[in-house]
Amino acid sequence: MSVWNDLVGQEPVVAELSAAAAGPAAPAHAWLFTGPPGSGRVAAARAFAAALQCRETPRGCGYCASCHQVLQGTHADVEVVRPQGLSFGIKDARALVLRASSSPSGSAWQIVLFEEADRATEGAANALLKAIEEPPQRTVWLLCTPSPEDLLVTIRSRCRLVTLRTPPIAAVADMLVQRDGVDRDTAEVVARAAQGHISRARRLASDPRMRKVRDDVVAVPRRLTGVGPAVAAAETLVKAAEAERNAQTAELAESETSALRKALGESEKGRMPRGTAGALKDLEARQKSRATRVLRDALDRTLLDLASYYRDVLTLQLGAGSDLVNIDLGPELRTAAQNGRPEDTLKRLDAIMMCRERLDANVNPLLAFEALTLTLRTG
Repeated sequence: MSVWNDLVGQEPVVAELSAAAAGPAAPAHAWLFTGPPGSGRVAAARAFAAALQCRETPRGCGYCASCHQVLQGTHADVEVVRPQGLSFGIKDARALVLRASSSPSGSAWQIVLFEEADRATEGAANALLKAIEEPPQRTVWLLCTPSPEDLLVTIRSRCRLVTLRTPPIAAVADMLVQRDGVDRDTAEVVARAAQGHISRARRLASDPRMRKVRDDVVAVPRRLTGVGPAVAAAETLVKAAEAERNAQTAELAESETSALRKALGESEKGRMPRGTAGALKDLEARQKSRATRVLRDALDRTLLDLASYYRDVLTLQLGAGSDLVNIDLGPELRTAAQNGRPEDTLKRLDAIMMCRERLDANVNPLLAFEALTLTLRTG
């Protein structure tokens, strides 16, 4: 047992971070953890924070109170920042800089772990820059982004870079079997379907509903036989993503609103004191932004699952010899490969990437998906 157990297939990173945490010299004051989605960059940053705060030998024992608190997100001297909306604004950044400037209450370091630092707006990034350039002596910044290019060059140039890779499929499957008790056949199928994304592989293995949603997505290509079915498929995909969004956000939003109303002094008849409307509107705006982000993420997962289908078809058409992602659809994929041309498959993959770009540009999701499925249709 150690804090590094959740890092799958990242042995060089574990060695680097372990040495930095155990070394006699003070660690670098700012670290940038990068890697593709699901590679474990946040898990690596969290494990490093635990190792820095650990007082046992070896550092990052995983057993002591400090390690446990960091891993559970309750350590007083580890500030974890998770942007809830589409972006992290300058107001939030200034508040974070103020918190980061405080001295640790009883640990070696005051640590700021900023998940998805790429969501910081330009103004927020500039506000963070000065704090990272001239941090207090006992403060360590841990920033997580998919790519170094997602941050201002002035920020990343002041950080020590830690690059994670996509974990091997076999390593993810082994993790599911050994730690989560998943049977080997299921573990291998979901590890491939998740394409090395550890947390998604775990959700697919443990949640039959998630597996059904994905199965429905990769079944779409065989249904796109004309204009009518293509339009219907687009509506189905968007509604499925909206249902996932509602399931994740509705209950949380209701509990947040109820708690805030009580904290602001709601009467037994449901009336609110004067001057509280602004706080409620701010909460509503944050909740709306979070819901939009969750929907975007769900739609993006849908597109990546669709892309995996056509990636497999192209692999077979070109005789690349690579393993299939959707190994359970082998016969269907071979038929699709035989009945089509590589050029057409590439056009379909380009259309999926174009749909992702349109969603990033705030195009209406239903319109974007209708344009996509009409391009993907075979009839």
